[in-house]
Amino acid sequence: MDMTFQETILLKGRPRLVDAASIHGKTFLISKGLLRIASPKNGWHEDVHNPEEVVQALKRISHRVDMLKFWQKLPDVDPKFTYYRESVDIAAIPITDYRHWWEKQIVSNARNKIRKAQKQGVVFKEVALDDHLIRGIVDIFNQSPVRRGKPFWHYGKTFETVKDEMSLRVKDSVFVGAYFGDELIGFIKVLLEGQYARSTMILDKVSQRDKAPVNGMLAKVVEICAERKLPFFLYSTWRRGDHGHFQQSNGFEKVSIPEYFVPLTLKGKLALRVGLHKGIKEAVPESVMVRLLALRMKWYSKHGRQSE
Repeated sequence: MDMTFQETILLKGRPRLVDAASIHGKTFLISKGLLRIASPKNGWHEDVHNPEEVVQALKRISHRVDMLKFWQKLPDVDPKFTYYRESVDIAAIPITDYRHWWEKQIVSNARNKIRKAQKQGVVFKEVALDDHLIRGIVDIFNQSPVRRGKPFWHYGKTFETVKDEMSLRVKDSVFVGAYFGDELIGFIKVLLEGQYARSTMILDKVSQRDKAPVNGMLAKVVEICAERKLPFFLYSTWRRGDHGHFQQSNGFEKVSIPEYFVPLTLKGKLALRVGLHKGIKEAVPESVMVRLLALRMKWYSKHGRQSE
C-alpha cells in the first residue's frame, strides 16, 4: 500500500503543500527539485530509531526518493549508525539552575541589559495565548516588510491567520512576553519537547530594542526550563556573524549532532559523492556568506522600504 500523501507545511511563513510519506507512524517530507530528499517532518527535533526500515519503505513508495536525511536528537550526540554522516551545529543552553546561568554562562553585558530593562519597567512573564497576546503579535509582525535584511514572512498577516499559526501545538507550548506598560514589545513561543525546550519564534519591536526585550525574555525562558527540570533550551542552528555572537553572549553553546545522509538511487549516490547533498548554499564558506548577508541587508534596507 502506498503511504504517500500531501502535507501542508509553513514555508517562509506561508502554507504550502508538499509530498510526504507516513512510515511507522512518522511523517517524512519529500523535497522537490532535481534531488528529492526525504526527512522527518520535525527536522533535527525528531529521532529516527529504525532507519533501515525507513530506507526499505521509501524504496517501495511511488514517489521517487533519492536520499534519506535524518538526525539524532539532543542530548544523544554520539553517532549510533554507520551511514555517511556529517555534523550540524545547534545553539543550546545547558541548564542546571537559573543562578548558574546568570552567574556563570552569560556575559556581563547581557546581565547589564537585563538589569537595565527591569529598571526601565519592562516586565517579562509567561502569558496565555489569548486575543490580547495575538493582537500584540500582529502589531510586531507589521512593523516592516523587511526584517534582518530580508523580506519578512509574517508581514501583513491577518489576526485570524496569526491566531491559527500560533495555536499549532499550543498544548505543548509556553509563551513569554516582554511588556512595557500595556504594550507587548517582544514575545517568544517555546515548545516543550520532553528532554528539552526549543524556541519556534523570537521577535521584538525594533522601536523598543533599546530595552533589550530579547535578553530579558531569554532569561525568563531559562527560569521556566530550570523550574521544569528541562536540561536544555534550544534556540536554532548555530548562526553566523553578529547573530552567533548574540547567542554566545546569552549562554548558548555550539553543540554538534550527527546528521545522516543515506542515498537510495544512483542520483543520490552521485550527489553525495560531489557534495551536492546539502545544496549549493551550504557549500559557501562562512566568511563569504557573512559578506553576502551584509550586502543583502544593505540592498533591502534601501529598496525594501520603497515597496511599503
